[in-house]
Amino acid sequence: MAPSSIPIRRTLMRMIFLSSGAVLAVTTTAFFAYEVLTFRQSSVQQLQILSQAIASNSTAALAFDNADDGAAVMAAFRADPHIVAAALYDARGKVFATYPHELAAASFPAQPGTPGYTFGRTELIGFQAVAEGSRRLGTLFVKSDLSAMYARIELYTLIVLLVIVISLPLTYLISRRLQHQLLHPILALAETTRAVSERHDYTVRAERTGAYEFDLFTDTFNHMLTQIQQSEAKLRAQLGRLGLLQHITRATGERQDLPSIFQVVLGSLEENLPIDFGCFLLHDAAAQSLTVDVIGVASRQFADKLGFTERMNVPLDANGLSRCVAGQVVYEPDVLQVPFPFPQRLGAAGLRSVVTSPLIVENQVFGVLVCARREPEAFSSGECEFLKQLSEHVALASHQSRLYGALQQAYDDLRLSQHTVMQQERLRALGQMASGIAHDINNAISPVSLYTESLLEREPNLSERARGYLTTIQRAIEDVARTVARMREFYREREAQLTLERVDLNRAVRQVVELTKPRWGDLPQQRGVMIDLRTEPADALPDIMGAEHEIRDALTNLIFNAVDAMPTGGTLTVRTRSVAGGDGGDRVLVDVSDTGIGMDEDTRRRCLEPFFTTKGERGTGLGLAMVYGMIQRHSAELEIESTAGKGTTVSLNFPAYTSSAVSTTRVIKLPVLGRRLRILLVDDDPLLIKSLQDTLQEDGHQITATHGGQAGIDAFAAAQKRGENLDIVITDLGMPYVDGRKVAQSIKTMSAKTPVILLTGWGQRLMAANDIPPHVDKVLSKPPRLNELRAALSELMT
Repeated sequence: MAPSSIPIRRTLMRMIFLSSGAVLAVTTTAFFAYEVLTFRQSSVQQLQILSQAIASNSTAALAFDNADDGAAVMAAFRADPHIVAAALYDARGKVFATYPHELAAASFPAQPGTPGYTFGRTELIGFQAVAEGSRRLGTLFVKSDLSAMYARIELYTLIVLLVIVISLPLTYLISRRLQHQLLHPILALAETTRAVSERHDYTVRAERTGAYEFDLFTDTFNHMLTQIQQSEAKLRAQLGRLGLLQHITRATGERQDLPSIFQVVLGSLEENLPIDFGCFLLHDAAAQSLTVDVIGVASRQFADKLGFTERMNVPLDANGLSRCVAGQVVYEPDVLQVPFPFPQRLGAAGLRSVVTSPLIVENQVFGVLVCARREPEAFSSGECEFLKQLSEHVALASHQSRLYGALQQAYDDLRLSQHTVMQQERLRALGQMASGIAHDINNAISPVSLYTESLLEREPNLSERARGYLTTIQRAIEDVARTVARMREFYREREAQLTLERVDLNRAVRQVVELTKPRWGDLPQQRGVMIDLRTEPADALPDIMGAEHEIRDALTNLIFNAVDAMPTGGTLTVRTRSVAGGDGGDRVLVDVSDTGIGMDEDTRRRCLEPFFTTKGERGTGLGLAMVYGMIQRHSAELEIESTAGKGTTVSLNFPAYTSSAVSTTRVIKLPVLGRRLRILLVDDDPLLIKSLQDTLQEDGHQITATHGGQAGIDAFAAAQKRGENLDIVITDLGMPYVDGRKVAQSIKTMSAKTPVILLTGWGQRLMAANDIPPHVDKVLSKPPRLNELRAALSELMT
């Protein structure tokens, strides 16, 4: 019972007392009101009658002005003890006689009032006209107290109190009796409810009491218990079947072959549902027949009686299984009543009820589950539904087992090629990403390239040290530009028209060692780490055919990796050597060895994958991938030997140069165009505009530089209006608002004969895809080279 709840017994007691009290209060109030009302009316009537009699007797005294007679008449008021004052006024309104005689004149009104009777708080006052015929002789004043009414009220109050005192015990006794009659059935029903809730025993029933209304309530409650009992039984059975379904699903999920799945299902059904006979039949749609595939272990005794054996063929045309094969769950409550061979066969073996459920996958029936019991009508609707759901799970598990073998084989085949495919896709994605950033990188290095090339060409007084530094800067810029252009072409087969040059590997090694000195020398020393770099160049090393900048990039990456592998210092060795090849030709090798942490077998196998790195956030996973791409393009070989804790050696194996190799292309220095040109420069990069302007002005040309596409168009139009025709326009491609395509179109619209050179970081991609924009006469790639720029000017202006 909750702390705030009130027992119904107390509530009923309160209701009875409140009802009785309310009735008594209403009755008493009505009685008192009636008595007061009738008393007032009778008091007025009595006083009026008395006053009229006195007034009639006073006419003679007033008519003859005889005060003594008037006083004698007024003395008649002694007959009513409640008259406390009376006065007789003459026609002029003066007091003629009073009662009682000794009462002071101040006790009477100075002037008579209007005839009538009124109640005050403690008295009843009346004025009665004294007349003879139509002649008004005077007025009679009468004042009576209300003591009689108050005495009656006190009497009635005592009577009411007495009634209350007597009625309270009676009310209590009556309420007790009513409580017993009303609460006994309720308490009995509450006791039954408590027994049900505490013991969860829904077989308990409440007893009838003989009262119609309570018996109706009791019958309804008992009916509810019956429904709950039946629902609980169904729920328990459903939970049991659900647990069995979960158990079977888990057991079948652990198996991949069809017979073991079927056997687990039948074993679970025989033990837990249970069933007397169970088997699985496989459907052959072409032959329109069923084949006995698996029979339950406990069902063997009935299988012998039925003559069922595994792989036995059961035709479909006349066995009654056609509806099941069509996709329906079929329940036969009594097989003896079904005129088909298969049910009759079950009945002859002692089985009376059977359920057949189809196994459906992708809207195709590939099998049938058969469950039978000895008793007729032995399967409930819930069990039929359970067998239907079970068939769906079994069908799915069976289908998965059929697919497992094919999927396993496909997975093995896929795994063999997955490594290569993923690597190619990653490299292709890297190439696409590199194409997007090439424009920005080329813009950034273009001024450095132009100024470096200009200094090397036009400053003959440079010291050898300065000229060497500038040459190294120029080579590094060229390597960066080629690397960015090459990043999107990982693992691409070398094109037939690609021209290689003879490369001295010893010289390339010296250049790379010099370029990387800050990485293997200065930076480790700042951390207190010493890396001893040793070079072992081979004497009389043959040249190779290749792209020297790519080879330098590869060696740079290998040295960087070796330095990263020796965080506490060590020895880094770069050696070159030549060996005889198996095909009769010589091979030239470059070995980069370190004494660092080395790699385990799994890392060594994956180290060439793009984006695979063991350096955490410091690494990009692209270094060795770029090295491998270079090896592929040079038809060379790459070997990696590594031992965890001892170090790594990476060998690059190139074919030596032979006379049959592709000839070297020499770079021809073009002379400066003798003619002075008026050139319009259009770009959104101030540094690039400045470097191009300075370089071309040193060649003697007149330069008009503009920032942005629209500014370039406006400058060309203004020159046209002034009659100062510009000879040629050099414009960038990617600019905000107005790009190079629109600039070229506008220039050609104003002057169709004016050549337009498109200078862009995407130049190689445009030319390779043959996607040169219309109205453009020449496309040059960034960073621009003086020889290429001069050649383009000469080509377009001659």
